[in-house]
Amino acid sequence: MRTPSGPFDRGHTDDLMTFLAASPTPYHAVATVAARLEKAGFRQVAETDAWDGEAGGKYVTRGGAIIAWYVPEGAAAHTPFRIVGGHTDSPNLRVKPQPDMGSQGWRQVAVEIYGGPLLNSWLDRDLGLAGRISLRDGTERLVDIDRPLLRVPQLAVHLDRSVTTDGLKLDKQRHMQPIWGLGNDVHEGDLLGFLEDEHGLARGSITGWDLMTYAVEAPSYLGRDKELVAGPRMDNLLSVHACTAALAEVTKRESLPYIPVLAAFDHEENGSQSDTGADGPLLGGVLERSVFARGGSYEDKARAFAGTVCLSSDTGHAVHPNYSERHDPTHHPRANGGPILKVNVNNRYATDGSGRAVFAAACEKAGVPFQSFVSNNAMPCGTTIGPITAARHGIKTVDIGTAILSMHSVRELCGADDPYLLANALTAFLEG
Repeated sequence: MRTPSGPFDRGHTDDLMTFLAASPTPYHAVATVAARLEKAGFRQVAETDAWDGEAGGKYVTRGGAIIAWYVPEGAAAHTPFRIVGGHTDSPNLRVKPQPDMGSQGWRQVAVEIYGGPLLNSWLDRDLGLAGRISLRDGTERLVDIDRPLLRVPQLAVHLDRSVTTDGLKLDKQRHMQPIWGLGNDVHEGDLLGFLEDEHGLARGSITGWDLMTYAVEAPSYLGRDKELVAGPRMDNLLSVHACTAALAEVTKRESLPYIPVLAAFDHEENGSQSDTGADGPLLGGVLERSVFARGGSYEDKARAFAGTVCLSSDTGHAVHPNYSERHDPTHHPRANGGPILKVNVNNRYATDGSGRAVFAAACEKAGVPFQSFVSNNAMPCGTTIGPITAARHGIKTVDIGTAILSMHSVRELCGADDPYLLANALTAFLEG
């Protein structure tokens, strides 16, 4: 492995595991990012306030999304942006509006499937419960029951012998409702009452909620030489963590030719169409207001956007040793091989040849190797926030990421060196 010339090393991977554990939901991820940016000198601005054009770091939060930017001293109104983007959400099981249910003496919580999780990976896991609650007084707060609370029990093989010959078949409605206790009487308000008791709130205080389950097992190094990392929500908090670290790092530079930006969106896993998703107005509004706050005109905004480049960073597929035929025969991204450049000629990824050159230059500057990923022609290709960002804002966008195994599992796997290699490449990109 080549030693990168950037600021990050294996300590970055240690910190990633701390970040993953602290961010069980998109709302917690945003709070974690905001706290780290505050330590780096950024300050929060409200969308409802008038913005100033002063130099320095600022950020805006909205639900599960955060946009942060750093204005260097003397930046002109038409100074282009350099954006690193990702998403805060991951596939999981989310609590329904009427959560209390049960059957056959078991108390259960009604959940809905969010995104496209590998359902089998959620079976027989110790699950916590976290998210955002809205209170009767109009305030909101984050909640986190970080202990084994729920479990989706698998059916014993003795009761379904066909599973050994025909494979496991799960019905999303009938088979994925977790248990959390015993009792024949199920009362409306049990789950919310439990949350209120846990957080010292009066009964009836909670009037709205966005709650989701997560596996409480901590991230960890794996393998004989600890050269791998296993953990939850790497898709895509691995990228969000790297983007945050890179943005905080470049603010230490004396001069920057661009305005560096972090854009971490919610709802990528179900299409990005929300006020906090990449297909919403949040990023465009923030960038425009930044230009106008520095005294810029529409012409300045157009010039700034024309010179802007975005790296859309999301996890991708490392070649699987047991299913190598599912991958393109000439493109086999490997763990600890450096970040991947994602290419799809049908624009499922936004990368083109000129975008490849931008990323290659950043990796060369950082002393970081990179790999290319394309899908097998016989397999459908996934997508990211990249094409959406390019189309919605007219911004040159390049899709990159980190190669992992078990994408959309409750517990994913990556090379232990890849997180800091990605962070070094992103830093070099933001520096210009």
